[in-house]
Amino acid sequence: MKPARSYPMTMIHLLRAVYWYDEALQSNLRRDGWPTPTRTQSMLFANIAMGETRPARLAANLGITRQSMSQLIATMVERNILVAEPDPHDRRAQKITFHPDSAPLRHAAEMVMTGLHEHLGTRLGEDRLSALDDAISMDWGPIPDLRPLERK
Repeated sequence: MKPARSYPMTMIHLLRAVYWYDEALQSNLRRDGWPTPTRTQSMLFANIAMGETRPARLAANLGITRQSMSQLIATMVERNILVAEPDPHDRRAQKITFHPDSAPLRHAAEMVMTGLHEHLGTRLGEDRLSALDDAISMDWGPIPDLRPLERK
């Protein structure tokens, strides 16, 4: 029996899907002998792959402090996974990118992600997976300013 709920579960379902993807990625990388990133590291890499390069924005996206982000970046720089260099557009800021030495790990992760996509196509059906991709890749517009719900 499903528990009663009074709100849509879209965010919960999306979050569960992100966790599933991340756990599958980590499990497959570990199986193939790669160092397994933490979920925070994995989400950091995903943000950088999406084009986010500023530490302050990366920290905000991951919901961690700037100090924690600086420590995380420093660790990944020491491991030759990331590069931190002055942002050419703002010398006060840093730009975070992937280190060239991380290319084999990134390629392995891309292969796992491709395999996961193919697996989901089989499990969910190509039409459903295509519809899901279309829906979540759309521009959802600016963040809405919703009026507070009236309390009864």
